[in-house]
Amino acid sequence: MNKLSIALAASLLAMSSTAHALDQVASPQPVIAKPACGGELEPWFNGLINEAKAAGVTDKGISELFKASMDDKVLERDRAQGVFNQTFLTFSSRMVSDYRLKQGAANLKKYADTFARAEAEYGVPGPVIAAFWGLETDFGAVQGDFDTLNALLTLSFDCRRPELFRPQLIALLKLFDSGVVDAKTTGAWAGEIGQMQMLPSDYLERGVDGDGDEKVDLKHSAPDAIMTAARVMHDLGWRKGQPWLEEVKLSRELPWENAIRTNRLPHSKWAEWGVTGMKGPLGPDDGDASLLLPMGRKGPAFLSYANFDIFVEWNKSIIYATTAAYFATRLAGAGPLEPTNPEVGLNPEQMKELQNKLAARGHDMGPKIDGVFGILTRDAVREEQIRLGLPADSWPTPELLGKL
Repeated sequence: MNKLSIALAASLLAMSSTAHALDQVASPQPVIAKPACGGELEPWFNGLINEAKAAGVTDKGISELFKASMDDKVLERDRAQGVFNQTFLTFSSRMVSDYRLKQGAANLKKYADTFARAEAEYGVPGPVIAAFWGLETDFGAVQGDFDTLNALLTLSFDCRRPELFRPQLIALLKLFDSGVVDAKTTGAWAGEIGQMQMLPSDYLERGVDGDGDEKVDLKHSAPDAIMTAARVMHDLGWRKGQPWLEEVKLSRELPWENAIRTNRLPHSKWAEWGVTGMKGPLGPDDGDASLLLPMGRKGPAFLSYANFDIFVEWNKSIIYATTAAYFATRLAGAGPLEPTNPEVGLNPEQMKELQNKLAARGHDMGPKIDGVFGILTRDAVREEQIRLGLPADSWPTPELLGKL
């Protein structure tokens, strides 16, 4: 897609309006049927205008749409998310750097009062908030330079995930209306804004004034960003005083098919199967946990608790979520990962070959073969490992690919 100005759509809309066009735009009207994504720009844009009006967006917000344009670079980034092709050890070793650990500790100290207030009000510990802060923007230093309006307009018109981005575009227009966000604001390619990379709907609905200046500024105010992130995680279901992730050792073979993130069992069951803590036996049963093996039974091993689901809600990539949760444990005082020797995995082309073979055997691989090791592929791998009599640790290897 070339960089398309929507001036044509604006002029067509103006020609069909009365002299009081903007007054009419501000009046709530029924939402018309949404045109197919990626089709003719004019009817799509007119549908967007009507939807925005029905949602309560006023002149100020809608007028900004007439200045927006599509951006090819946003689509390039959307199609090339390299993080999803990295292993956990590769990604985590790069992201949980000595620099970030030092900066995280320094910021936990610098904003100790704000972190304490965030935990008191929302139950989320400082190290968890600081881990996301560090991974998302290096503690506010790198917030992205994509025009947020152009990015969300482009992703709303694109056919890959319009249902995700169109509501965010409407929320952004409401932020423009209220004056909370400047229309020229910039951020990440997917429309996230500020030091914690919040989507506009979270900014709009959950923004917290953390520094007491009677406004919410997630780009420039660290206290606002910290308190807002805590509220978002609270609303996602964070359990106060509960763990999220702990590294463990595997002392012997176990029924690997039970190592599923949603299969939470008491410590006593995992201990029965030979799972131990890093410094001795597992603690008493204080909340069920699942065995998380991001690189199979020979790689790093963790027990993940219900709070780990909040990391997954923040970012659906298990690699990112596990890295963020591990980073939070480091900031909370845990040591570095113990050395492991995971089996060699598959490169992206081998992964596509594997997915084609899995699809041929009737497994759901999603809308297309993409070479990304996601949840559908992980589940299918486990099923095929069970069928073939291999250790069912959900880790795809050249051996599995050969047997298929």
